[in-house]
Amino acid sequence: MPKARRAQISLEDTPYYHCVSRCLRRAFLCGEDKHTGTSYEHRRQWVQDRIHLLSQVFAIDVCAYAVMSNHTHLVLHINKELSDSWDTEEVIRRWHQLHKGALLSQQYLNPQQRLQMVESQLMAVEETANIWRQRLTDISWFMRCLNEYIAREANKEDECTGRFYSPPSLVLTLRAS
Repeated sequence: MPKARRAQISLEDTPYYHCVSRCLRRAFLCGEDKHTGTSYEHRRQWVQDRIHLLSQVFAIDVCAYAVMSNHTHLVLHINKELSDSWDTEEVIRRWHQLHKGALLSQQYLNPQQRLQMVESQLMAVEETANIWRQRLTDISWFMRCLNEYIAREANKEDECTGRFYSPPSLVLTLRAS
């Protein structure tokens, strides 16, 4: 029986992980479909650009990646020390690069509005930022932000709906020396 990803990842053992995402329905991630002659090579840039963005937002370093015709490989390093060094404002700023956030977090980033916030609002922002900090070191969230974006773009281009990827798999744990 498969294990949940949270049970497979142990930062005490290693911060390095190899993740694979495969396309479904014989979809092309990139390359050329030899049967139809359709080129999907431009999608490789989508993946590269998204990986670059996510590596700037998350406390997860991309050590290596490969974009194949129907799947991707990523070797990721979870940098927990980096996320622990972020203050609340930095966590919110990073999260807002990917998601709209909440009204309170948007107010918190505005210095004039932050001064007008009451203690309960500030505590709510701190609690939310702690959740977001955990997500910004979570491989599942990293892969979700990568795969969901690519799937939406590919489905829009292919004029279809539904799943584009199978759930990402963690295929190998690398031991740090």
